[in-house]
Amino acid sequence: MLRHPTPAAPARDAGAGRKASVLRRLSVTAAAALVATAAAIPAVPAQAAAFKVLVFSKTAGFRHDSIPAGVQAIRDLGATGDFTVDATEDSAAFNSANLAQYKAVVFLSTTGDVLNATQQTALQSYVDGGGGYVGVHSAADTEYDWPYYGQLVGAWFNNHPAIQRATVRNEDRAHAATAHLGATWSRTDEWYNYRTNPRSTAKVLQNLDEGSYSGGGMGGDHPITWCHAQSSGRAFYTGLGHTQESYADPAFRTLLVGGIRYAAGAAKADCRPETGYTALYNGSTAGWSQAGPGSFTNTDATLTSQGGMGMLWYGTKEFGSYSLKLDWRLTGDSNSGVIVGFPATSDPNAALDTGYEVQIDATDTPDKTTGAIYGVKAADTAARDAALNPPGQWNTYELLVEGERLQVFLNGTKINDFTNTDPVRSLQQGYIGIQNHGSGDVVSFRNIRIKELGGASPSPSATPTPPGGATALKGVGSGRCLDVSGASQSNGAQVQIWDCNGQNNQKWTPTSAGELRVYGGKCLDVTGAGTADGTAVTIWDCNGQNNQKWRLNADGSVTAVGANKCLNVSGSGTANGTRVNIWTCNGQNSQKWTRS
Repeated sequence: MLRHPTPAAPARDAGAGRKASVLRRLSVTAAAALVATAAAIPAVPAQAAAFKVLVFSKTAGFRHDSIPAGVQAIRDLGATGDFTVDATEDSAAFNSANLAQYKAVVFLSTTGDVLNATQQTALQSYVDGGGGYVGVHSAADTEYDWPYYGQLVGAWFNNHPAIQRATVRNEDRAHAATAHLGATWSRTDEWYNYRTNPRSTAKVLQNLDEGSYSGGGMGGDHPITWCHAQSSGRAFYTGLGHTQESYADPAFRTLLVGGIRYAAGAAKADCRPETGYTALYNGSTAGWSQAGPGSFTNTDATLTSQGGMGMLWYGTKEFGSYSLKLDWRLTGDSNSGVIVGFPATSDPNAALDTGYEVQIDATDTPDKTTGAIYGVKAADTAARDAALNPPGQWNTYELLVEGERLQVFLNGTKINDFTNTDPVRSLQQGYIGIQNHGSGDVVSFRNIRIKELGGASPSPSATPTPPGGATALKGVGSGRCLDVSGASQSNGAQVQIWDCNGQNNQKWTPTSAGELRVYGGKCLDVTGAGTADGTAVTIWDCNGQNNQKWRLNADGSVTAVGANKCLNVSGSGTANGTRVNIWTCNGQNSQKWTRS
């Protein structure tokens, strides 16, 4: 891999005097321990534990005196959390054979340039191939000359004020890292400002209240902990963890182990970027009414069902085309659901008869268990089971309603795709409710939020006419349109440029989920979730993955979210049939598109 010139150094973690002070505090014993861990970790399989984690704490800049405490804390967490831990400061551990034994690697307060080009390639292949990355604190002060690492960590460190107490706001209380926390968390740490805001590319789990301390420099929107998918892998970062005391704090230790379990794939979460949602419930039940028997308690911004069978429904407004997200948790083999598309009613059974229930149930027949459209269409059970957290843990639903089409996403994975054909029911207008099923069925809900959409998309089985909002994408450099070769509707059909002709194979619809759809149910897709320059772009059944997410930029470029590269005409070609791929964004006209 080519190395890139190092940019002008930002304000790093501390001054030279402080570094010298920390180095003086390193004991002979600690120094010996660092030497002992310097050998590459041998490739030995996990035994009793469910998975293995590699902790990497090499520093080429400022060194935190909290690193030994952090390594020990992660070892302790592994001992009680069913994973084993290897720790090293030897970059030689970053080779494909060695990394293959780990489910996640933790960059624990690393600083500076710690990997060479070969080791960088190994880490990228590991994560993109399905591995996990966890960055702690100054992991964001690492590898400034490697663009992929900037994408992986989410944002690079810029500067920080003095250590002080601040208020952390917990935006997401379903993720395993933050579900144990209240709405806010007051703690002392060293609060980083970052060069960029990661909100557009990652799911922000926590942000800082800049009014609660001095020196915040992010303009009021200050993410401090986040997660995101990285090709086929997962990435988690927290800016917390500067102080030795952090690693003795039970709340921080739980955050840390939750991030590790997410990165390792042991805990599922919806880590897709999320903006533009309005809270329907986040502690206040204003606008909600109970229909039928039973009720919900409302404590700690959490609704918990009791008795029934009834329904708590939001009666302030009917919704047509929207994305509804909510977090839910079962206790044991309980039963509940989310009901959409019903007219105003005080009878929960009438709502079930006139709308559709997306089921929540640990065990039942396929058409009546989690992810099913109750009694109508079972979920994709393989996808559902792979995405599902068990009873006692939080899950996140997205119900995406576009016209008469209802798609169900569980922890970011699409598990059902249903189109209403019943003339008695309609999803294009109606209310939203959550079910309290009965005595013994205990289900909790948090953070119910909605984003209304502008139009409706037909189902994949609908006649392939362009949906509302469909448009051609014309290449600025070529004057030709983004085109599905041969007007094919097959998975894997090549995308190219061709003379603009107004046909359906040149009509692309941007969706709220970040897709570019063609024929209604096919998505512009980066082949194999690749990230390398030149990776082909095709069409494929829409599946909600990051390799089908695109960002339309103000400068006319179109960014592949999963790869963080631009939609590109191969070789800057202009001829009919020139193929389209992804390439490092360069501002050239071969990467510029206009909508017409």
